[in-house]
Amino acid sequence: MNQSGPEAQRKKLNELSGQVIGLCIEIHRELGPGLLESAYEECLAYELSRAGLRFERQKAQPVVYKEMRFDCGYRLDLVIEDSLILELKAVTELTPLHEAQLLTCLKLAHQPLGLLINFNELTLKRGIKRIVAGDLFRAEKGGRSDLTQFLRFLCASVPLWFK
Repeated sequence: MNQSGPEAQRKKLNELSGQVIGLCIEIHRELGPGLLESAYEECLAYELSRAGLRFERQKAQPVVYKEMRFDCGYRLDLVIEDSLILELKAVTELTPLHEAQLLTCLKLAHQPLGLLINFNELTLKRGIKRIVAGDLFRAEKGGRSDLTQFLRFLCASVPLWFK
């Protein structure tokens, strides 16, 4: 079996995301909801360091448009092991717009997997969304394309058009 093929990459990312979710749950059990996003980011950085995982905080993410690269001030909350993007939130409720934003970041960064984690939930399990981009996880998504996620975003943004 090819250890560097898509199956090995999926397995590695799934294991990594499981480990990160476990760390987030540990933080949430200790602190609970109600803090600022920055507090959870600090604690997660501490736990990632303790776990021996490589990560970058607030990594600049340029926007590439028509082969031009623009630094528009976008930052990825956390990039773990150069392969998993985390978008942390401490909001009342995650919306399809939050999901679409992470999906766009995944595409800009050319990464297949991201976690959207909202620490402002009574049970953290309700605040975790796994977002995939590209073909690597297509079989796990039941063959759906990114079009489904885009359509969800489009429908969610309709009320904003009329403000």
